[in-house]
Amino acid sequence: MRTKNFIVPHDFTNVSNIALDHALKTAKPLNAEIFLLHVVAKNKDINAAETKLNEVVANYDSSVKITPSVRVGNIFEDIGDFAAEHHAELIFMGTHGTHGWQHLTGMNALKVITHSSVPFVVVQETTPKETGYDDIVLPLDLNKETKQKLAIVANIAKYFNSNIHIIIPEEKDEFLSHQVKGNVQFAKKYLGERDISMTVTEVKASGFDNEVIKHAVSIDADLIAIMNLNKTSVLGVLTAKHEEYIITNDAKIPVMIMNPIEGITTLAVDFNG
Repeated sequence: MRTKNFIVPHDFTNVSNIALDHALKTAKPLNAEIFLLHVVAKNKDINAAETKLNEVVANYDSSVKITPSVRVGNIFEDIGDFAAEHHAELIFMGTHGTHGWQHLTGMNALKVITHSSVPFVVVQETTPKETGYDDIVLPLDLNKETKQKLAIVANIAKYFNSNIHIIIPEEKDEFLSHQVKGNVQFAKKYLGERDISMTVTEVKASGFDNEVIKHAVSIDADLIAIMNLNKTSVLGVLTAKHEEYIITNDAKIPVMIMNPIEGITTLAVDFNG
C-alpha cells in the first residue's frame, strides 16, 4: 500500500500555517505524509528558504511526517508539477489578500489550480474543526464533469463521518431539470452504497454561486466541493468567475476544487488504495 502524500505550499504567512493545520487534520486518519513546499525564483534564495521551512516544521509536534522542500521556479507551474511528481492526493493551499505569495488570491489561485492534475483544498483564515469536515456542501449542476467530485468527497466523508449536502439549481426547462435530477440520482446511489449521509436542496438557478455560499453558511459547512471548469458553458451554472467568487467567499469556508478529466464520469481516487 503506497503512502498517501499531501502538499502544502508555504510562503511563511499565517494562512499557510492554517493550510498546514487543515492538511494535518486530514492526514492523521489516513496515515498520510505532508510535503511542505516553498518556491523561490533564484538559487541564491534556497538556503534562507530552507532555514525558514525547517523552523515551521519544528513548531509542529505532530505524529504526521512533514518534509520541507524548496524548489526553484514559479508557483503557477511548480506547485502542480511537484504534486504530480510526488503522487499527491491533495494540495492544501492558503489564499491571501494583498500580502504574501505574489498576492495569491482569486484568479491567481485559479491559475495555480488549473495547471494541476491534483485536487486542491483552498483555505482562508479559518482553522479546521477538531472533528474535521463534519458538513460538506456539494453543488451539482448540468455539467457532467461535476460527478467527478464524488470519489474524493466520499473518501473525505467516510473518514470524518461527514454529512454531504447536495445543492442543485432549480431548472424550469423539463429537459434540463431531468439532467440535473439524473446527476442527483447518480450521487444518491454512489453515496448510499458507501453509507454516507446526504441531503438535497434545490435553490434558484439565478445567482447559483451566491446561493451555494448562503446555504453553506446556513448549515455551518466546513467544506465546499466544486469543479474548476474554467470556461463559460451554456449548460453550466458555475463559470471561472464564479469559481473565483466561491474560493474567496466572504464566509471563509474552505473549498475543495479540482480540474475535470475528459472522457470519464467519476474520478477513481481511493484513499484506501
